Amino acid sequence: MRRLPLPLPLLLAGLGLGLGGEPEPAAPSGAQCLEHDCFGIFWAARPFAEASEACQRGGGHLMTVRSTVAEDAIALLLQNRSGLLWLGLRLPLACTDPAQRLRGFQWVTGDRRTDYSNWAPSGRRCGERCVTVSRELRWEERRCEAPADGFLCEYNFGGSCPRLPAAEGLPVTYATPFGARGGDFLALPPRSAAVIPAMELELRCEEDESGVLSWGGAAPGAWPCRLANGGCEEACGEEGGQPRCSCLDGKVLGPDGRSCSSPCAGAPCQHHCVITGSTFLCMCDSGYRLAADGSSCEDEDDCAMVPKPCEQVCINTEGSFECRCHQGYEMVDGHCRRISHCDRAPCEQQCEDVPDGYRCRCFPGYAVHPEAPARCVLYCNRSQCPAECDMHTQSCECPEGFVLDDDANGRWVCVDVDECNMNYCEHNCTNLPGSYKCHCYAGYQQLDQNSCIKIPEEDGEVTYSGDFGPGPQTPIPSRTPPKVEHLHPGALVGIAVGVLSAALALLALGYHLVKKRCGPPATMDYKCSGAHEKEMGLQPVASGCAT
Repeated sequence: MRRLPLPLPLLLAGLGLGLGGEPEPAAPSGAQCLEHDCFGIFWAARPFAEASEACQRGGGHLMTVRSTVAEDAIALLLQNRSGLLWLGLRLPLACTDPAQRLRGFQWVTGDRRTDYSNWAPSGRRCGERCVTVSRELRWEERRCEAPADGFLCEYNFGGSCPRLPAAEGLPVTYATPFGARGGDFLALPPRSAAVIPAMELELRCEEDESGVLSWGGAAPGAWPCRLANGGCEEACGEEGGQPRCSCLDGKVLGPDGRSCSSPCAGAPCQHHCVITGSTFLCMCDSGYRLAADGSSCEDEDDCAMVPKPCEQVCINTEGSFECRCHQGYEMVDGHCRRISHCDRAPCEQQCEDVPDGYRCRCFPGYAVHPEAPARCVLYCNRSQCPAECDMHTQSCECPEGFVLDDDANGRWVCVDVDECNMNYCEHNCTNLPGSYKCHCYAGYQQLDQNSCIKIPEEDGEVTYSGDFGPGPQTPIPSRTPPKVEHLHPGALVGIAVGVLSAALALLALGYHLVKKRCGPPATMDYKCSGAHEKEMGLQPVASGCAT
């Protein structure tokens, strides 16, 4: 900010000198600026080449008219004055081509890009040609070495400063870097000056610390508040008769005495900065903690939290964590659920999930089939079990090795068949629920399920087989009866009595079994078979049993 005793810049401008004493480009007769572009009109008779050099000395080039916006700018600058003005179009080839939009001409910027043209009628012409524009805004071809009445210059900038707001009694005169001066500019390019004679004040359009173009002075601090808020970014006031800027919401005044910035601007915080009064405090994102230096953030092990954040497995990640499940489980809605294989299992009755698979199970009274683990068969591990009956079909089933019977209370039960009474075994027999087991005498070994074979004697030693080994037991003679002449008469009588008693007992037992099996069981009967009970197929029939 510069205070002048006299409006010296205007005086120097009238002499064609800048503030630094260096020659300035010739001042245009009129100029106007938009946001990024300025246009100047020069009424001076020059050939095309000299006009182009004059524009370049001011930092621009002959005007390119690529749209109706540029055409409107020309109309504003002409102000209905007659004359021909050079545009930035030149013919680089030998002859014009009326079929093309620019007729073969090229802009002084080296391209042919345009969305607009306004040619006056003309035929094909050859030789060096340039283009002028008239008051009617028509484009006309001319010989380049012939002088025109003037020329139009274009200046391009990266940005602009807005004109200062009007204040009563404070007229402002602007000066552009390409020599244009006046008070009616809509925008001003960088390095423009604003002179306020009533305040003996000169401002410059320059970039501030953040790279934004704004009006400011060479010295820090505010100027009188009634002009553009004293240049203050936020509040402007008077202290001791001097203008002074102030900032709000915890912000601090910048080095220029006019701009405001947050204490967090430029703070070394890695994640977040929080304003606390006139200073700041660094904070970190969730999953991080503030390091000892007070500004950087370091990862926090979320898996070490109490209570644990995951049901089964926790994997710590940068700034967060990930929950996973053990083998055999899957994540469903944030929870670990055992992976069920039973959905596809072929189990006949029940299924149980086990690690890496499944296991088929059966209802009470059933057992897993030994050869087909997915199936279930009736099972009883006692000598008598309740029968499995279907009240709709009025039929009952028993496990293999059991027969259907009624108990003392009239309920259907399955009674174990004593296979040992059926002489399946060649030697000894042990009855089991639903089955039996054969054993061999000493000196014999098992040939198959029911038969035994004598073990050959070697070196006078006897080999034992089965569950009956050597011990204090009475030797059992061969099944072949001894000769009669070697037996005592009393022994013969005893043997006869014993055989008769055994026959009577077997007859009574057989009668009882036939009565139980062939009697009318409630509403159903069962076939009787002459085959062994173990091989019986129990099937409901409509008539009684044949005896």
